[in-house]
Amino acid sequence: MKKLITLFTILVTVTVTSQNFQLHRDFERDHFTTTFEMFKMDKYGSTFTFIDFDYNAAVGTGSAYYEIARVLKTEKMPVGLHVEYNAGLSNAFSFNEAWIFGANYSKGGAKWGFSTYAGYKAFTGAGKGNFQVTGTWYINLIENKLTFSGFADLWTENGLSDKTVFLSEPQLWYHLNKSFSIGGEVELANNFAYEFEFKVRPTLGIKWNI
Repeated sequence: MKKLITLFTILVTVTVTSQNFQLHRDFERDHFTTTFEMFKMDKYGSTFTFIDFDYNAAVGTGSAYYEIARVLKTEKMPVGLHVEYNAGLSNAFSFNEAWIFGANYSKGGAKWGFSTYAGYKAFTGAGKGNFQVTGTWYINLIENKLTFSGFADLWTENGLSDKTVFLSEPQLWYHLNKSFSIGGEVELANNFAYEFEFKVRPTLGIKWNI
């Protein structure tokens, strides 16, 4: 459930602080995932963080994944400076710890918006330089009722000669009220988390806007 978030751009036009808790049922992997997200703006930019936990009946908590990103930007800056840290653990392997340093651009309003960044991605122990490009979006299809949002990532893990990873999670949420939404996502992944083939993983979920 990496970066379910990235409603950070949405929130730029709505509020300066927001957080939510999500519960998803992953049908392809037969487990539940909880996600906590927090976004906060200030006069020097914005901070976004989330943490995922996967739960398997046989082993309990199967994995945990964490990201925190800071965008440094003032009103006079056309683009922001993006700094991000990623890390995680599972019962089978560890996610590669990484730092991302790049530039961020976003634009949006009440009905739609997008954000994108590109940067150098520094993995612990990697012998070659790597990059990541990320785009996020939201579209309020029906005001206060139906939102289509998501993100798409493309990155390398050992230079351009090695495998390239693609990950996207488009989401659709129906808002029951200001506090609760129901919907889900479809994870589209290639060469991600040691599975070297294209995967499609749908979920059903509920979101609590805290």
